Amino acid sequence: MKWKPEISPYDGMEFAMIFQNIPVLDGNEKKYVVDCLDTNWISSMGSYIGAFEQAFAGYCGCAHGVACSNGTAAIHLALEALGIGFGDEVIVPDYTLVADSNMVILAGAKPVFVDVDKDTWCIDPDAVEKAITPRTKAIIAVHMYGHPCDMDRLMEIAKRHSLLLIEDAAQAHGTEYKGRKAGSFGDAACFSFYATKTLTTGEGGLVLTNDPDIAERLRIMRSHGFEGEGRTYVHRVMGFNYRLTNLQAAIGLAQTERIDEKVAKKRDIAARYRERFEGCPNITMQVEMPWAVSSYWNFMIVLEEGFGATRDQVIAHLAEKKIQCRLPFNSLHRQPVYTDGNDPRYPDTSGDYPVTDKLSLNGISLPSGLSLTEREIDTVAEAVLEMRR
Repeated sequence: MKWKPEISPYDGMEFAMIFQNIPVLDGNEKKYVVDCLDTNWISSMGSYIGAFEQAFAGYCGCAHGVACSNGTAAIHLALEALGIGFGDEVIVPDYTLVADSNMVILAGAKPVFVDVDKDTWCIDPDAVEKAITPRTKAIIAVHMYGHPCDMDRLMEIAKRHSLLLIEDAAQAHGTEYKGRKAGSFGDAACFSFYATKTLTTGEGGLVLTNDPDIAERLRIMRSHGFEGEGRTYVHRVMGFNYRLTNLQAAIGLAQTERIDEKVAKKRDIAARYRERFEGCPNITMQVEMPWAVSSYWNFMIVLEEGFGATRDQVIAHLAEKKIQCRLPFNSLHRQPVYTDGNDPRYPDTSGDYPVTDKLSLNGISLPSGLSLTEREIDTVAEAVLEMRR
């Protein structure tokens, strides 16, 4: 099998050993999927959809869960259901997947980038405060790699400026902030269940909210604007085909049943990596704050000056050792789609984002999947440390 990152000088190298992240389906997934097949409920209707929505929302302490086709669709649905559109600005961390800013643009609004905190790598509340203008409508708080944002600060800022707050919790299944689960703070929260996530449905997403009116709008919008049980083909709102299948929801329900042990395993993986890299002055790791319980979806290290090898040299060395790693997110303000485009909807890319650039240029996401053994973690850490000079 070949690993083909989107931008890498190592394309074509063979991998056969330690993968960055692979799904673990070790619960009732097969049982529930077979039930879907036996009963013919395989599309976007069926009992597993509601069961999955209720189970995951209940776990996170939210009143309503609305499943959809993927995490990107979840962000778009949340923006649309909250009424964000033309003329609005939405503050987005510069260090995140491009889906956040793209969905803001798709909704008709304009993304405004801010830098992230140097310790948590999550959106910097001080930078958020400085970026607010009369057009600002919302903040997207991305819980990066499973570490929660400083939600007290962000909620206070949002309340004081009458802003909406959206949690991008795509990487934060089981994450906690001061004893509360990620996803339970904002006006809406968006989750992804892609194959590499701590909980997976293969492809899939879900929006959480405590507002019944928002939940109703989400349900209508995810299915072309159909209202009620019947299809009258009279559409009062703009809708989309963002439905999740019963098959996917069946897998999601089985995954949710074992979420606590999956999060515990992720934390064990991170603890072992930390033990191996502790005391290395040229490697920086994400700081877990006292008020946080990170779910460590992904474990990334940042190579500091004096490490003795470049990031690309370390990646090449890991590849030779049959270890698959992953590049970090690229700074949004450096994305060619924005810097080379002249669409008026595109964000201003002229600012300085030193923390984001450092993460983007020097970070390496190490294997972090639930199937990792302690021996494999040690092998990865040893391969990294071999490159120190």
